[in-house]
Amino acid sequence: MPAALITGASTGIGREFAYLCAHAGYDVILTARSQPRLEELASDVRQRTGRKAFPIPSDLADPRSARQLYEQVLGLDVAMEVLINNAGFGLVGRFWELDEDEQMQMIQLNMGALTHLTRLFLPDLIARRRGYILNVGSTAAFQPGPLMSVYYATKAYVVSFSEALHNEARDYGVKVTCLCPGPTSTEFDKRSGASGTKLFKGGNVMSPLSVAQLGWDALQAGKPLVVAGGLNALMAFLTRFAPRQLAASMARRMQEQK
Repeated sequence: MPAALITGASTGIGREFAYLCAHAGYDVILTARSQPRLEELASDVRQRTGRKAFPIPSDLADPRSARQLYEQVLGLDVAMEVLINNAGFGLVGRFWELDEDEQMQMIQLNMGALTHLTRLFLPDLIARRRGYILNVGSTAAFQPGPLMSVYYATKAYVVSFSEALHNEARDYGVKVTCLCPGPTSTEFDKRSGASGTKLFKGGNVMSPLSVAQLGWDALQAGKPLVVAGGLNALMAFLTRFAPRQLAASMARRMQEQK
């Protein structure tokens, strides 16, 4: 049976993708750092959908983990058809004051692991002339982000990389989509320190299910990019026409604590 691999699967948008993939007829391979959460999710997916679910704990902030995960997936003897690169995190604060190691881990997770997993799995999808890759970016990708400078930069990479890959892979039957959520009700804001910012206190916070569904629908339709939410899409569009430093100033105001 065809299978889908979801990174960052234990909570939030990734968890919803696990159910969406299973309901669509895929066995699911679930990875995140927390083994207990993965085990619980895998059990629930099996009970609710009747699909197989394989929990594989992995810390993709470790540069060695992507290849290790790839080899573990090969050992399952499944037909990999869907890769959802959802894992990622951010940090709020001045660049020079934030923890050095955490920022390097963020770069590795948000960009390095996503790129490495895509490079490992894509050749097989190309060979079969069928497959789907969804990379989770962010509305942060469309402007500089003072007080979250590294996070915004990593998501700009995800959008650029995904749109280029969409163009390259479409001739071989592989669909690549970048999903760009705005503020979403997940654990991201707590992990990043953004819970008290104007961005998350402004009321325009989407549910993880609605975001995942928009991403899944766009992937099936073969769209290169989808921004979750009408207001978020409008703001992402408008920032392309604003002077870069004006966009940076607006982003900074949203990252400040209320």
